[in-house]
Amino acid sequence: MSKLEERRWFTPQRLSRRNLLGLFGVLGSSRLVGARGHSTASVAETAAHRTATAAAPVVSPYQALGVRPIINARGTFTIIGGNIELPEVQAVKTLANQQHAHMDELEAAAGKRLAELTGAEWGMVSAGCSAAISHATAACLAGGNPEMHVRLPNLTGFPKDEVIIPTASRNQYDAAVRALGVKIIEVDSPESLQLALGPRTAMIYIMAGPSNETGPMSTEAICAAAKARNVPVLVDAAAEVLTVNPNVHLQRGATLVCYSGGKAIRGPQSAGLLLGRKDLCQAAWVHSAPHHGYSRAMKIGREEVVGMVVAVESWVKRDHAAVFKEWIARLTLIADRVSKIPGVTATVRPEQESRDNKASNLSIRWDSQKLGITGTEVARILDATEPRIHVAGSTGVGGAGGRGGATQNAPGDTSLSINPHTLSPGDDKIIADRLFQILSTPHTLKPADPVAAPATDLSGAWQVEIQFLASRTSHGFQLLQTGNRLTGSHQADFATRDITGTINGDTVTLSSNLAPRGDSINFRFTGKLAGETLSGALDMGEYLGATWTAKRRGAGRG
Repeated sequence: MSKLEERRWFTPQRLSRRNLLGLFGVLGSSRLVGARGHSTASVAETAAHRTATAAAPVVSPYQALGVRPIINARGTFTIIGGNIELPEVQAVKTLANQQHAHMDELEAAAGKRLAELTGAEWGMVSAGCSAAISHATAACLAGGNPEMHVRLPNLTGFPKDEVIIPTASRNQYDAAVRALGVKIIEVDSPESLQLALGPRTAMIYIMAGPSNETGPMSTEAICAAAKARNVPVLVDAAAEVLTVNPNVHLQRGATLVCYSGGKAIRGPQSAGLLLGRKDLCQAAWVHSAPHHGYSRAMKIGREEVVGMVVAVESWVKRDHAAVFKEWIARLTLIADRVSKIPGVTATVRPEQESRDNKASNLSIRWDSQKLGITGTEVARILDATEPRIHVAGSTGVGGAGGRGGATQNAPGDTSLSINPHTLSPGDDKIIADRLFQILSTPHTLKPADPVAAPATDLSGAWQVEIQFLASRTSHGFQLLQTGNRLTGSHQADFATRDITGTINGDTVTLSSNLAPRGDSINFRFTGKLAGETLSGALDMGEYLGATWTAKRRGAGRG
């Protein structure tokens, strides 16, 4: 059976009673985990192949809801669904759904099997990597004590309530640590780390990345300092490839490490992995759903537990070199096609050294004046037309494009890039054909919008009213206008940040970034001036949109 057929065998049309019984016939009375000496993955693969029939057209549930599906050449981003589950993961999830199991028994069996596969002391399957971070934090705070558990995140009376995070590891995802009510102690040097370590330190959180590979604040250095004080260290390796026997982070001294299940490993998108010290992994399960308390909102299903084990079994035995060759072949097919267009160059970049989002990459560059179109516009067309395609990156005129910045001495002033990690068989040809069609069609480069004289001087203080989906708030602008350029400050609910923008006639654009520690909130205000009132739309990126109205607080320059 071809890989495309593998992708298509699991369709709603095939979930008949006969097919399900066929799947169960493969398993017999064996347990899903550790069945008669066979791996769960091998059982699931056998079931999938024995049930497969000729490929039939896939009925898209997204299109049935009026949602346009995406060919993902961008990467394993959660906002577009992460990665595609392995066929054997899909199969075993269906099997697991047809029987019941006690979740405590299932997690214990899964923890043991994950330990055998990875070389860690123990493992746990969670409802995503962020849930694993929260459960690990709870384990370090409460250690499986139910009286403490039911009080989380109220840490009053807890002997330990502090978590240390290196400055370089602050990120949006440490919200999963902060959700437990801990006090965050930020450190940026070995000296400040030693000062921060104390009797109330419950855990150290590290975001895996280049900043902690070497140097005085490397993972190894931090773990050595923590070990001397008997403080556990959790490494967040969500987007990394899974390293086993040994795991690189555990080998460097970390107590626990967590991964996303639906990225490189290609397990269930709603699952995550926690690996490491047995007692803390087991305590983390006590602090997980289906048990009550704060974590009830982070429920993991029996299907995801078994699917995650299968995904790890498949990962351990996978021929990763063959997968890499397949990625290169797909990128080469696209590169060869678009390179036939005069003025277009395509460079296949090999797999990166970093473990994070590890994949090859294709950079496509051209002269926007000669082709009459920019990479940004090509990406917009690919997103707006059928089939809908998302690329890994694109630039306008003068952009570097692709992963890792500009290509040295690369021709062209605009670009886009392709990530093969999430492509399915046949997607490469579709992308190649669409890119060839767009780039070989004559275009006229859109001229820059003409600059009109400002309709007025916006300098001064402005009262800003923002209407969110279900609430309102009041912000403030303090603006200074120089020609068409606007600068100043944006007073938000909890912080003040710089704001910049332009006024073109009566059209206003303003942008600010609110970046409290561990978070980043981008505000882009666009609107029109009518008398002494500004109003329009507010784009908040991942937090969707709102509307806004601003009125002067007083006349004159601010």
